[in-house]
Amino acid sequence: MAILENIRKRTTILILIIGMALFAFVISGVFTSSDFGSTGKVGSTVAEINGEEISVDAFRQKIEFASQNSANTSSLQLVNQVYDQEVRNTILGQQFEDLGIDIEQDQIMNYIKTIPGYAQSPQFQDESGIFDENKFRDFIEDMKATREDGRYARWLQTEKSIIQSAKEQAYFNLVKAGVGATLKEGELDYKLANNKVDLKYVRVPYSSIPDSTITVTKSEIAAYINAHKDEYKQEEARDLQFVYFEEKASAADETAIENGLLKLMDDSPELNTSTNLVDTIPGFRNTTDVGVFVDRNSDIKFDTIFKAKNALPASFADTLMTLNVGETFGPYRDGNFFKISKMIARKTNGSVKASHILVTYEGAERANPEIKRTKEEAEARAKQLLRDARKPGAVFVELARDNSDGPSAPNGGDLGFFQEGVMTPKFNDYAFGNKVGSIGLVETDFGFHIVRVDDKEDIVQIAHLAREIEASEETINNLFTEATKFEMATVSGDKVFTDLAKESEYLIRPVNKINALDENLPGLTNQRNIVQWAFNEDTEIGDIKRFNINNGYAVVQLTKAYKEGVMSVEDASASILPKIRKERKAAQIIGQHQGKSMEDLAKDANVSMSNATALTVKSPTIPGAGREAAIVGAAYAMNEGETSGLIEGETGVFMVMVTKKEEAAALDNYSTYANTLKNSNAGRVNTAVFDALKEASEIEDNRAVFY
Repeated sequence: MAILENIRKRTTILILIIGMALFAFVISGVFTSSDFGSTGKVGSTVAEINGEEISVDAFRQKIEFASQNSANTSSLQLVNQVYDQEVRNTILGQQFEDLGIDIEQDQIMNYIKTIPGYAQSPQFQDESGIFDENKFRDFIEDMKATREDGRYARWLQTEKSIIQSAKEQAYFNLVKAGVGATLKEGELDYKLANNKVDLKYVRVPYSSIPDSTITVTKSEIAAYINAHKDEYKQEEARDLQFVYFEEKASAADETAIENGLLKLMDDSPELNTSTNLVDTIPGFRNTTDVGVFVDRNSDIKFDTIFKAKNALPASFADTLMTLNVGETFGPYRDGNFFKISKMIARKTNGSVKASHILVTYEGAERANPEIKRTKEEAEARAKQLLRDARKPGAVFVELARDNSDGPSAPNGGDLGFFQEGVMTPKFNDYAFGNKVGSIGLVETDFGFHIVRVDDKEDIVQIAHLAREIEASEETINNLFTEATKFEMATVSGDKVFTDLAKESEYLIRPVNKINALDENLPGLTNQRNIVQWAFNEDTEIGDIKRFNINNGYAVVQLTKAYKEGVMSVEDASASILPKIRKERKAAQIIGQHQGKSMEDLAKDANVSMSNATALTVKSPTIPGAGREAAIVGAAYAMNEGETSGLIEGETGVFMVMVTKKEEAAALDNYSTYANTLKNSNAGRVNTAVFDALKEASEIEDNRAVFY
């Protein structure tokens, strides 16, 4: 009904949109010979990796398989996940083929044994809890025999993944076999971590020279980029700006909705066509069948469940709880609804908060198998705990935490609030039949409970006559008109996009450096169609287009396009300027203070002389200066008592004097450190090797054409 109501309200706007869409379809056939997002240039290949093609049909089948095993994942996220896996499988598969790496059936089974989901499943274990290959093979044969249900087809896909993983393991193990560390490397690593050096130093910070005094030209930035091309690579990207016309209720709409609720409060006349007499239809205030009235007239159905105060609308809970049965409150706004609430019923002390200490025994329901006490022992233990809990000054929380066998023990036995009928009958009767503060013993099928009644509160049944706050048809039509007028005015070219937006007091929202496979835009969430338009080869910088989106329209302008490759001077300047300035400042400081002693340097630069102790190469952080690896490394190579020249650091120019060097005690054997290095190096093999292979590969990515 809600959907049909929305369609009815938007009849006019739908007619306009459909009309314009048909017009656009006809025009597109006249002025263009290719569809938007044509795949003609790439045929049916979603990617090509070192000359090996991945067909879009096979790719889509894998996406379908992945979607069956993924939840809360968008379509494009699935595409990217499958693509990344295909790139990995293809690159490594080419290596496997070159090296002749293959996996036999026994190797596959050995690998399956390492997968916990199979190896630890009771379904595939023998009586001793050991993985049984025969049971696993029988399971696969059963799936094969009943392949109609699709399980065997899914297993074949899983098997391919297992084989791929087993091959990867074999391949990377070959690489790891060549990775090691000598005892000498272990010794060096030990010394770098444990040899200590104390310094006296003077630091002239770069901040002592204002940025405004350093002039950097475009040609200098270009030269820096040219010398560091690998650091300033960029992907193809686009900049956009847009104005969002959000479909939301106007002030007049809100008033109309609120007034509509108020009309439902009072009785209304209605012609009875069978008797030709005017009947009086009771309103919300006087109706005797609240459930039927609310279900017929409200956007929120009648809820018969009694609720505590904390389950009511937070801003109005205090007021609602004070209502007498039959009284109403409202209209008031709660989120995106206007509501009038009516108290239907109240249960005094209808919710109880209790804590308990459970003493269970062997054979009790849900008892821990490790508990071996008898029922008699449990009862005696419970009675003793009851006496302890009733003693003056007893801390029930601590008793429960230390003695309860129940899952609430870590919380001090706290069970929170609960209503009648939630707990087992005897427990329920004690909690609701005794006053707050009472402590008693209750026996249930779970064992013996020392129960404390912590609190009680009223619960209420409230009916909410509610109407969702949404835009009227008139408001929706006006919004469409505004968006269309703005689009037409910007496309005409008489005034620029930003000026027109400012004149109309529209908020301009820029979005910078979106990639071809992005799908979310700030403020608009998932808008894949806008991204596709921005990257379409027919879309030019300055082009403007209106998009119908959820809850409104967006008029979007393409403002900039970035080509794949090395960044331009303009794009890189923000990150390069600080680096060039730092280089210039370092050269300026060194030129001004060359040949000075530490004392003269500190005096002339108006800085203090500082000390740093127990510095190591592996922990090169100087107190008061930050991480300065180059400075600590230089000091490490100096002799005790030696003073350096001026050294360029991260935060300033330094002069250091080594006041003490402390070498770590020599070890009899450095194999532990060598093994640690070896394991660390081996641990990086999987990622580092694949990254290197991928970097060296020629990859043509056509995802953006198909998705």
